[in-house]
Amino acid sequence: MNAPARPAPSAADPAPRPAPARPPLRSRTVLAAAHVVADPHADTTPDGPAAVDWDATLAFRRHLWSHGLGVAEAMDTAQRGAGLDWGAAAELIRRSAAEARAVGGLLACGVGTDQLPPHGARLADVRGAYEEQLGLVEDAGARPVLMASRQLAAAATGPEDYQELYGHLLRQAARPVILHWLGPMFDPALTGYWGSADPDAATETFLAIVAGRPGKVDGVKVSLLDAGREVRLRRRLPATVRCYTGDDFHYPELIAGDDHGFSDALLGIFDPLAPLAADAVRLLDAGDTAGFRAVLDPTVALSRHLFQAPTRHYKTGVVLLAWLAGHQSHFTMVGGLQSARSLPHLRRAHELADQLGLFPDPELAAHRMRTLLAVYGAEDA
Repeated sequence: MNAPARPAPSAADPAPRPAPARPPLRSRTVLAAAHVVADPHADTTPDGPAAVDWDATLAFRRHLWSHGLGVAEAMDTAQRGAGLDWGAAAELIRRSAAEARAVGGLLACGVGTDQLPPHGARLADVRGAYEEQLGLVEDAGARPVLMASRQLAAAATGPEDYQELYGHLLRQAARPVILHWLGPMFDPALTGYWGSADPDAATETFLAIVAGRPGKVDGVKVSLLDAGREVRLRRRLPATVRCYTGDDFHYPELIAGDDHGFSDALLGIFDPLAPLAADAVRLLDAGDTAGFRAVLDPTVALSRHLFQAPTRHYKTGVVLLAWLAGHQSHFTMVGGLQSARSLPHLRRAHELADQLGLFPDPELAAHRMRTLLAVYGAEDA
């Protein structure tokens, strides 16, 4: 006799309880850029204000902290500039900071200029917008991440504008910040950032900004999907400045490092990979580099799949996996971006994640994937 069909989970299904808190990681600083959970019942549109399910969103951050990871909040993974407006991002920062204080979790928060209109901002406007967001993050007690600004990319006329603006922000920062270099594969509007479309020239400007005030820079986050360039940049940083890899294609080798150093991590892929990432880094803590690679190397196929071009839509796969794993009760995203990837892409993401053992309840994950396919008339796929 066939087993009865599994009942469809309802929107009221509770998220799984996070695992008991584990000690922080020691050998690397690891931040998972966390996604936001949309409110599926909100009567909104892709162009309207973001509607966030705060309880589910904060529960997911507690899940990340429970594994010993830090949280990178209000970053690209949280759909900054892709559905999450500054008002919602500011509330997200305040709420996550309160949770971080309650559980003793490591928290870094994105500082940008997305309260400005997309076009027409002057350099003075960009500076004021950065200052507003920097003040909010510092008041919340989180480490600021100075994110790349679309408005600055549009307003700047050359490297000098970047050096002057970032130098001003570093001078006034109350604590060391993380500088974020997000490449155009993640956001085409950032093409030519640091004042040049030549990545070698851009690197020189970036390093000059760091060298100007190294005591105000905790680290740099590099998201260029170019491992060789990251390693060369990493070797030229002042000894006190970390390199946080944002390379979702080559993270195992970059975190493992070489005879000259290693990268810490601030990664969107560590949102779905949190348990495996934490287990892997704990092997590094014990000096077992081979064991670290054995755990993390098999995850690269999933990451490369989620981050395939157009890379900026990786967030759809991240939220899909959170739903399949039971961390949220629906597959809805702010801005309607659940539609940004094809069904074959999403089905393959499920297959790769299942092969890695990422789902606490594989039967639930399979049921939800079948339900999604059926909604679109593809249940026989």
